[in-house]
Amino acid sequence: MPRRKRNWQPNAYFHVVMRGNNRQKIFQTKEDVMQLMRSFEFAAEKDHFTMLAFCIMTNHYHLLIRSKYVDLAKVMARINRRYSDYYAKRYSHVGRIYEKRYFAKQADGPQAILAISSYIHRNPIDTLVPIVGKLEDYPYSSYPYYSNEKLIPPSYLRTDLVAHFLPHPFDKTNQAYCPYCLTYKQIVEDDT
Repeated sequence: MPRRKRNWQPNAYFHVVMRGNNRQKIFQTKEDVMQLMRSFEFAAEKDHFTMLAFCIMTNHYHLLIRSKYVDLAKVMARINRRYSDYYAKRYSHVGRIYEKRYFAKQADGPQAILAISSYIHRNPIDTLVPIVGKLEDYPYSSYPYYSNEKLIPPSYLRTDLVAHFLPHPFDKTNQAYCPYCLTYKQIVEDDT
C-alpha cells in the first residue's frame, strides 16, 4: 500500500518532529548536533526554507518550518539523508536511524505558531528531569537567539515574527516572548 501524500502548503508553517528508531539516541555528541545544524544550512542553501523555531534533543528534533518554493517532503528528505549518511559513516551503523517518516502538522494561524514555537522551546525543561535550569542555557535550540539579541541566528532562522503574535498585555518583542515561553506551558499535537 503506497504512503499517503502529505498536504504541503507553500506559505504555511509546519510543526515537524523526527525521532530516532525505537526512540534511541541519534545525537550522542555535540558534533552530531552540529552536523544536523550543518544539514539544515545545506538544505536551506538548496531549498530556501525558513524556520521560526527548532530544538534538538538526544533522540528527536522539532522544527517550525516553512518551505515556500520546494515541497517540504523534499526539504526533509535532504536534511535527513545528509544526517543519516553522516551517522552511518561515523558510527558504522547499518539500517535506519529514524523511527518512521517525519511527523508534520500545519500551524493553523498566528496563535498556533505562537503555541508551537513555545512548545518547541520548552522541550529541554519539560522533560521528566529538566536538562537545563534556564532555557537560554540550552545550546541546541533557537531559544538563545530569541533571548540574546547579540547572537547572530543561522541564515534560515527568523526571530522577528513570533513575538508579533503575543496576546495582550505582552509587548510584541522577543524580550516579552521569552517570559511568555517560560510562563505558559503549551500543549500541541506531536507524534507521541
